[in-house]
Parts: sequence; structure tokens; C-alpha cells
Amino acid sequence: MLVVGLTGGIGCGKSAVTDLFERLGVPVIDADKVARELVWPGQPALAQIVRRFGNHVLAADGSLDRAQLREIVFNDAQAREDLESILHPLIRRTMRQRLEVIHAPYAILSIPLLQETGQTAGVDRVLVVDCKEEVQIERVSRRDRTGPERVRAILAAQSSRESKLQIADDVIENSGPLEALEPQVEALHHRYLAQSGLCQQKN
Repeated sequence: MLVVGLTGGIGCGKSAVTDLFERLGVPVIDADKVARELVWPGQPALAQIVRRFGNHVLAADGSLDRAQLREIVFNDAQAREDLESILHPLIRRTMRQRLEVIHAPYAILSIPLLQETGQTAGVDRVLVVDCKEEVQIERVSRRDRTGPERVRAILAAQSSRESKLQIADDVIENSGPLEALEPQVEALHHRYLAQSGLCQQKN
């Protein structure tokens, strides 16, 4: 099975792209969704996070206060490393377990930090969802109701747009309207189906 690693900066529209692939019947394993599942109440990862950061990262209902935790780790590099050391191994293991039971010509692993966490070697192709920085800032500011300077600080903490494009085997350009995505996704879908067939012939 061909494994495509999908990545891109914040606000580039990764979810919109994976939604379109899923509509075409392509299995998608999303690292962000897995991460949210791993910190549900009662999950071991949540207990580890509370031990490290304290009860103030919990909401009144016992769930993780993601905004509070995000604020802590954004301003503290050591705290961010500690959180990553708790979550990243669990996320990787869970995604690989789910990938192993998929039977399809190809599957997509959606991993925002694909490059930063050194996971490019674990995929056959890297698909980068790209857009102009000003579009990222506008989208994230509107979505998160935050100021442009805050968004720029988030972008500065991620690997650059240029470095993401350098590792790309395929690129979806998403600076424009949503309708412009569909033909790009369909073209890649047919390409990946063809490539998966070639992989099967080689095996």
C-alpha cells in the first residue's frame, strides 16, 4: 500500500484537503484527531499530562483545557518538549497500528509536524498543502479570533514554508477558494492510484 504523508503550515487548509480525499474513499489517519482521542478523560496520556502540568490544565468537566495547555507550552520550550515526549510516541504508535489494518490502494497520514518530528522516512510520498503567508494569517486570525502578531509568532515557531516545499513530492496550492481544491485532489487521487498499482506490480 502506498503511504502518503500530508503536511502543511497552520491555516493552509489540510483538513479541507483530507475531507476531499475521504469523499473519494481514501483512508485518512489524522494525527490531530488521534492526539485529541489520546487525551480524553480516563486515557493514560491525560493522567501523564496532569502529573507534569498540574490540575489547572483540566476543565471543570475533567477534560483537557487545550487552550490553557497551549498557552503554557507556547511560552515555555521545556514545557513543549515535555508535552511532546508524552504525546508524540503514543500518536506515532496509534497511527501505525491503524495503518496496519487498512486494506486500500493507498492511505494518507495527515501529520502537521511530519518534517519537524522526522517522520518523512516513514512515508512513500510527501504531500504539502501550501498557501501564501498572508492567507495563513488571515485564516487563522479569523478562525481563532486572535491578532495577526500572535499568528506570526506561531508561524515563526514552525518550520518555514520554504523548507516544507523542499521536502514535497507533491504540492496542493490552497491560497484561493475552496472550489479550486477539488480538481487538484482528484488529479492526485488518480496519480496515487496509478502509483499504488506500480508498487503492487513490483512486489
